[in-house]
Amino acid sequence: MSLTAMPDRPLRQRFRPLWWLGVTYLLIGAVTRIVLLAMTGPGVPHNPLYWLYAFGIGACYDLVTLLYVAWPLLLFLWLVPRRTYVSRAGQWALYLLALLLVYWLLFVAASEFVFWGEFGVRFNFIAVDYLVYTTEVIGNIRESYPIGLWMSLIGLLALAIVWLSRRWLRTVDAGSRFLGRGKVVLGWLVLTIVSVLAVNGTMKDRSDNTYVNELAGNGIYQFFNAFRSSHLDYSRFYRTLPDQAAFERVRKGLQTPDATYVSNDPHDLTRAIRNPGPEQHLNVVLISVESLSADFLKTFGASHGEITPHLDALAGNSLFFDNVYANGTRTVRGLEALSLSIPPTPGDSVLKMHHNENLFSLADIFNDRGYVSEFLYGGYGYFDNMNYFFGHNGYIPVDRKDIPKDAVIHSENVWGVADEDLYTLALGQMDKIHGQGKPFFLHVMTTSNHRPFTFPEGRVKERNGTREGAVAYTDWSIADFIERARKKPYFDDTVFVITADHDSSSAGKTSLPVNRYHIPLWIYAPGHIAPRRVDRFMSQIDIAPTLLGLLHFSYRSRFFGYDIFQLPPGRERAFPATYEKLGYLRQGLLTILEPQKKIEQFRPDFETGDAAPAHPRNPEDSDDATAYYQVAAELFKQGKLVRRPEDSTPVQPLPAAASSSASP
Repeated sequence: MSLTAMPDRPLRQRFRPLWWLGVTYLLIGAVTRIVLLAMTGPGVPHNPLYWLYAFGIGACYDLVTLLYVAWPLLLFLWLVPRRTYVSRAGQWALYLLALLLVYWLLFVAASEFVFWGEFGVRFNFIAVDYLVYTTEVIGNIRESYPIGLWMSLIGLLALAIVWLSRRWLRTVDAGSRFLGRGKVVLGWLVLTIVSVLAVNGTMKDRSDNTYVNELAGNGIYQFFNAFRSSHLDYSRFYRTLPDQAAFERVRKGLQTPDATYVSNDPHDLTRAIRNPGPEQHLNVVLISVESLSADFLKTFGASHGEITPHLDALAGNSLFFDNVYANGTRTVRGLEALSLSIPPTPGDSVLKMHHNENLFSLADIFNDRGYVSEFLYGGYGYFDNMNYFFGHNGYIPVDRKDIPKDAVIHSENVWGVADEDLYTLALGQMDKIHGQGKPFFLHVMTTSNHRPFTFPEGRVKERNGTREGAVAYTDWSIADFIERARKKPYFDDTVFVITADHDSSSAGKTSLPVNRYHIPLWIYAPGHIAPRRVDRFMSQIDIAPTLLGLLHFSYRSRFFGYDIFQLPPGRERAFPATYEKLGYLRQGLLTILEPQKKIEQFRPDFETGDAAPAHPRNPEDSDDATAYYQVAAELFKQGKLVRRPEDSTPVQPLPAAASSSASP
């Protein structure tokens, strides 16, 4: 209901502060977009049409959000009796409420600047996800930024705004009635309900530049939109195929020379994987490094200088894969891919879903061979539900609380101990398990390459608290770990697998910038695996089966990944995704599935992340993308990704003469 349409002068007087809030909020929204636009730099070309779109559509989203933001003030203006409202106490109460609202809006704007600087987007599912873990998130902010100074400055700015605009906040009321004020509130309620039903967070996504689409949004609106979308049922929101056709397509796609389906059931993906024996029961240490982008490495033409000398040298001494693409932009997505070898699910990761116990995992395959499998994390593993997930899927979780109180801790922050201290914990676990006469499989998740980027002094020349410094420390600590492990009696029988959970940034001009999913992979085992460089296109979900192939394991599998050395050329694919957009990347064509059952195809630039619409579309890739995501989501929903008793049944290895020529 427009206030100008109200003929009652007392009502116009009573609700005049709503005009004040509306103007203030629109100005804050405009200034926020100007700052975010400046932070984006060349990501938004100097095109007036882009600016018009961002600020025009953005103002519309701000007006919609104003309907929600204004409710505290609206209720105050409605409920407070006239005598109290026009009193000195009423005036100061209005000033205080106005100050709190402005402070909150300015705080949200400042938070958006920080979030945009980290992720290149407005608030989204990551912000919702982090809201659950207030200790870590607030601690991270306090350790990364001068939060006390910022909050003081925000308070001073809020006071200045309220003081300079105080005449709009005078408590004037010539005699409005409660029922008359109620009509205004009812009209506001109707508009609010209509906005919920008629507007959604994707309506702004009409530009060909993702940054522009994000600028056109509203942080508060996007946050609550993401909150509503945190649990996305695939079959309800995404394109589907007939059930039989989807499973047939996936079964055909998973067929490789080393795999034989154990059942004619079209809904059973269980395959017997046969490699030439005998199996090599080597120890395995899988290190998933926080945010280790491929472009940090000199071997990929890093622009950061030589900050990874040890990892660059290790590339020449390892089986090094230089064309690997991650599943997502969050740690949970990397952990999901490495442990379960499945495409990402829309919304929440499987790590955080209900009924995620006893799933078929990489640890199960090692455990069947007498290994002790552990997941090691330098922080507290309740974060992102890691301890629960790994503890119920074949791994023994070991985290910060398992470090003895008298142990030397060189450095720690809110996320956990420094990587070198995590590796000391790992070496202790390796010593213990080896002392029991058992092989070990350790999945180690690092934290040092995460804001606030703190690490022990004197390790590297780069400055503490910077991304470059954290990457350099990551490089140093991995080299130090390997050198310490080299002195152990089990070193010669240990395989070190080093990769990233995800890239260091997810921002780009497109909704799925493929250059932001490129990660490195080293498999280092002197004396067992010959060094060489592998340039085949590969998905993060292929790492587990490829490792098992190198160990000549024969086993039953329901992984969606391949042993890359058993895959005929031309069938490589990857699954880069966000929490809503599900990507399928094959032979230079990116297919994206989106809510509202939308599907798009692009030809991406692997260097810049830019993408051009693909014409004509490839229906085969559209159906393949749909089938893989649909089947993975359906199997989890139906509880069919769980481990079965028969999965421990030994699989007869191939005779040595029948080994694949594609094997390394």
